[in-house]
Amino acid sequence: MMNRRYLGALALGASTLPGLATAQVPRAAPATLAPEAATGARMRRTLDADVSMPSPGRKAWAAQVPQIRIGLLGGENEADRMGRFGAYQNLLQETFQIPVRLFAASDYAGVLQAFSAGQIEFASMGPSVYAGTWIDTNGGVEPVLVAEERDGSISYIAVMVTRSDSGITNFEQMRGRSLAWADANSTSGYLVPRFALRRQGIGVESGQYFARTGFGGGHEQAVVAVLQRQYDAAMTWASGQGDPNEGFSRGNLRAMVDKGMLNMRDLRIIWQSEPIINGPITMRTNLPRGFRDDIVNFHLALPKTHPAIYQQIERGGGTGYREVTHAQFQFLVDMRREEAAERRRRS
Repeated sequence: MMNRRYLGALALGASTLPGLATAQVPRAAPATLAPEAATGARMRRTLDADVSMPSPGRKAWAAQVPQIRIGLLGGENEADRMGRFGAYQNLLQETFQIPVRLFAASDYAGVLQAFSAGQIEFASMGPSVYAGTWIDTNGGVEPVLVAEERDGSISYIAVMVTRSDSGITNFEQMRGRSLAWADANSTSGYLVPRFALRRQGIGVESGQYFARTGFGGGHEQAVVAVLQRQYDAAMTWASGQGDPNEGFSRGNLRAMVDKGMLNMRDLRIIWQSEPIINGPITMRTNLPRGFRDDIVNFHLALPKTHPAIYQQIERGGGTGYREVTHAQFQFLVDMRREEAAERRRRS
């Protein structure tokens, strides 16, 4: 069952908003709950004074983990993905003195499947992908860290974008139009907006409120499909901080702006969600404790010791990372189970 507090907030939020042009998904409790309050333990942050890089050298855990295999989510063209993670890969190899391999999945499901098959040790993934992986592996993965934004928050937003010359200025005008979801395993590009719209009585399947829906093949590709007039609108993600005219401080829109693929004057945002907890760096639970601790310490220290590498892999800057626990993502596990039940009901 979906968290009752979440459902109550969602119903209240929908009824108090003036129409749907600014319809929002009310903030889920796990996105704002202080980690200390959730666990009773100190959850470390990059900004802590005692954070430091592991000392270089081969570790005892290397006998069990002779190479580090890292999954990279889809949603961006492969050349750009591999380029962004090259220096990160080299730094991990230099620090732990074992081979590090990057596995670029063609879509979000690829990373989920790689975890299920034990083919990767860890990956940075969206909250929905984490929830799906946790379900698929029967709790065989855990979240260890999330990115912390410039204001100290650990959340981002889903946004629906249209071409600025489309004549669509609010959500109501999307009735009878076409919408591109980013990926079936995306939180901001699929799961959360579908859940929110259904709670407001909006039919999210193709031919209901929207004349046609489909998948863009990733966040970047979905926005490109709108720019090329293949869809009237697309769902994607942004930090929700910084200047919207620049694509916010980070996220898919900002990444496309920085790569010269997008001018924000060409897009209009007609819907956005309430904050969603950032996607976690996720690790298999059957790995040696020493490996887990070293990888966590490596990432906590990375923004201080190698800020350029941190900004490359996070596609923008924040204050660093913060430790998290599974409890903060349980509402997304519940949401994925409800989505699966809805699909079974329709079939």
